Amino acid sequence: MNGMKNRVQLIGNVGNDPEIKTLENGSKLAHLNIATTERYKNDKGEKVEQTEWHRVTAWGKTAEIIEKYVEKGKEVGIEGKLIHRSYDDKNGEKRYITEVVVSEILLLSK
Repeated sequence: MNGMKNRVQLIGNVGNDPEIKTLENGSKLAHLNIATTERYKNDKGEKVEQTEWHRVTAWGKTAEIIEKYVEKGKEVGIEGKLIHRSYDDKNGEKRYITEVVVSEILLLSK
């Protein structure tokens, strides 16, 4: 059961072209957003569509794969862990971020 702690799996569409950075040591870092959409009928029988946006970060070889093959609109499956962090913006206000750090990616679009 330890392998199931803090594990996230998502299938969705990439909402923007990935932002790729090369670090001083030559390693890659990728940031992108993935949209997941749920469609259902509410208690009145009306069709409802609800989209959630997920901030995604990948490092190393996974970031290199994203750089080479992933672009806006592509469908991907990801697995990773959920992290929460905070920082102070340029105005000194505390900002909070929740993101998925990817351990595996599956390219679903052709």
